[in-house]
Amino acid sequence: MSDFQAPSDEQWRERLSPEAYQVLRQAGTERPWTGALLDEERHGVYSCGACGQELFSDEVKFDSGCGWPSFYQADPGAVRLIEDRSLGMVRTEVRCSKCDSHLGHLFDDAPQTPTGDRFCMNSVALDFTPKA
Repeated sequence: MSDFQAPSDEQWRERLSPEAYQVLRQAGTERPWTGALLDEERHGVYSCGACGQELFSDEVKFDSGCGWPSFYQADPGAVRLIEDRSLGMVRTEVRCSKCDSHLGHLFDDAPQTPTGDRFCMNSVALDFTPKA
């Protein structure tokens, strides 16, 4: 059982930059092609930008051409998937399973990957730690 204590909204606002707060806590989206991690190619781990939970390995990152960092598989148990009916369409929202922060969306339009999935993530929702 996790000992994670969810911060209050005020504490999230203090911890996160305004852009990170808007994406992680209000389910916003950063503009395409602007994220710092879009072209990241080093070996390492991608974690939740809010709570630090590991989410994705560099081994599952790929260039989908969509303008956001893309991965074809999340670490086991790291994310929660939720039906999202906003914007007049049905999508699958991806949230951190530890702190419930919004990370991006999951699409099944990546036939070039082993899973066929594209986890389309916001750079601002992630932290990257390079392997030593």
